[in-house]
Amino acid sequence: MKSDFTVSLAEILKEFSLESMYLPKDAKDILISTAEINRPGLQMAGYYEYFDSKRIQILGISEISFLNRLSKEEAKKIMQEFFSHKPSAVIIARGLEIEEYYIETAKEHCVPLLRTNESTSNFTSALIAFLSLHLAPRITRHGVLVEVYGEGILLLGESGVGKSETAIELVKRGHRLIADDAVEIRRVSSKSLVGTAPDNIRHFIELRGIGIINASRIFGVGAVKLTEKIDLVINLEQWDMNKVYDRMGLDDQTTEILGLSLPSLTIPVKPGRNLAVIIEVAAMNSRQKKLGYNAAQDLLNRLGMAED
Repeated sequence: MKSDFTVSLAEILKEFSLESMYLPKDAKDILISTAEINRPGLQMAGYYEYFDSKRIQILGISEISFLNRLSKEEAKKIMQEFFSHKPSAVIIARGLEIEEYYIETAKEHCVPLLRTNESTSNFTSALIAFLSLHLAPRITRHGVLVEVYGEGILLLGESGVGKSETAIELVKRGHRLIADDAVEIRRVSSKSLVGTAPDNIRHFIELRGIGIINASRIFGVGAVKLTEKIDLVINLEQWDMNKVYDRMGLDDQTTEILGLSLPSLTIPVKPGRNLAVIIEVAAMNSRQKKLGYNAAQDLLNRLGMAED
């Protein structure tokens, strides 16, 4: 599936330490727009009806050994046809040695030719994960993202409600900060969202009355994290005496982000409430629910008030 975003071949080269066998131009100017890849077994047999040239093509031991069993003239003809469709890049897996005509044909059709020492399966899965993250649909939300007991907690709320102060308290209690103020959220699959901070403000926190601090410098590198899956959304709002807040937790609230519905809570804020402790409990309770245990339902069962 084509993405609205792109990643340069230079980033892929750097991430996977690929050997460059031929590049038609600077790798920074070669852009990849799809997270899907292809092993061109059918194309080696001459079938190109549904061939997507935007996909990176991976040649593993099966494809290379197939070509090696053919006469040099036959193999050259197959590679001429293959490279003439101008795939975005071709990567040789397992550090396999190739004939010189591979490089000559790649040059003729201006197709990047690279090589990795990784096994085909391992490299393919890692590349798909990398591309899925970098090409994922994304939005930026005003909020704070923290990891609490292994749960990714996205804190949302109006400016001044106490999101950053709560994040600092959580970090002091041994949890980790991912992003403050601006959270870049990416939909990396049909079921999960991952959050990170923009590069230029990563791990900086604004505290009113103090100013800007660097959490990784003050609390150490163990207090921060680059990315985290979002498991729970917590909306912080000023306590409203006229509003009825959920006291049982039987109703499942959700917040929709990028087309996915995430479990959410609304926590009222007022002096005297320890938000860090409340969020810790919310994270642990969220994990319990994932394991199939709901405390509110258990209590109703014990009281004989559960609905049939």
